[in-house]
Amino acid sequence: MRIDLHTHSTASDGTDSPADLVRKAAAAGLDVVALTDHDTTRGHAEALAALPAGLALVTGAELSCRLDGVGMHMLAYLFDPEEPALLAERELVRDDRVPRARGMVAKLNALGVPVTWEQVARIAGDGSVGRPHVATALVELGVVASVDDAFTPQWLADGGRAHMEKHETDPFEALRLIKGAGGVAVFAHPAAAKRGRTVPESVMAELAEAGLDGIEVDHMDHDPGTRARLRGLAKELGLLVTGSSDYHGSRKSCELGEFTTDPEVYGEITRRATGAFPVPGAGGA
Repeated sequence: MRIDLHTHSTASDGTDSPADLVRKAAAAGLDVVALTDHDTTRGHAEALAALPAGLALVTGAELSCRLDGVGMHMLAYLFDPEEPALLAERELVRDDRVPRARGMVAKLNALGVPVTWEQVARIAGDGSVGRPHVATALVELGVVASVDDAFTPQWLADGGRAHMEKHETDPFEALRLIKGAGGVAVFAHPAAAKRGRTVPESVMAELAEAGLDGIEVDHMDHDPGTRARLRGLAKELGLLVTGSSDYHGSRKSCELGEFTTDPEVYGEITRRATGAFPVPGAGGA
């Protein structure tokens, strides 16, 4: 089995619609794909309607968190999307995205960059607006060569000249909410230092004690040495190890299935979940 547990669609900051994403996942030879858009489940219905035969969909979301000034992301799998407490928190985070993006546009204007809110809104379309949409605007204007080049201290990285804070959930609260909704929690790309500051390993131990299920080890932002270190840490803490592409369509260079999750780990995730279950494809539209 080939299992990719971290992808994004146009419901957040990917460039493929949810329907196109699941079709591409099947064409890429995946058996299981998780749709984990930022702070939203809005793409799930479309993905399920288009789910090809032979492909199972894991419903999920990537929750924006912050601890002691350090941004981090929590992958939540197979939770009940209508559970009131987690739903309210997702809406709170999502609603703060527009004023945050407008603030980044204002900061860029002050730096002499002629980006407009209309341009960013056009790029975001119906998705939850975020930094990748602002970064794409910078690419369009020729300010940077790629989206990744915009995530530097000069521009949009945490603490960067045009960075703006937004409401983000305390990760320990996120764990409580995910568990309360019957979901499984995995710390996304925990050592992706090129994105900015990362939390120390002591925090991962505290999260493990608080109910964290796993850490995303095999990821494009982790070099081989980092992956080996994280794998050892996961074993020490009794955490599951996942691997995934963090696919964003054409917005990032990674491909579907670039990294994958062991089938035994996937089986354990599905056993732990009580809020929802993977949906097998029946040949969607």
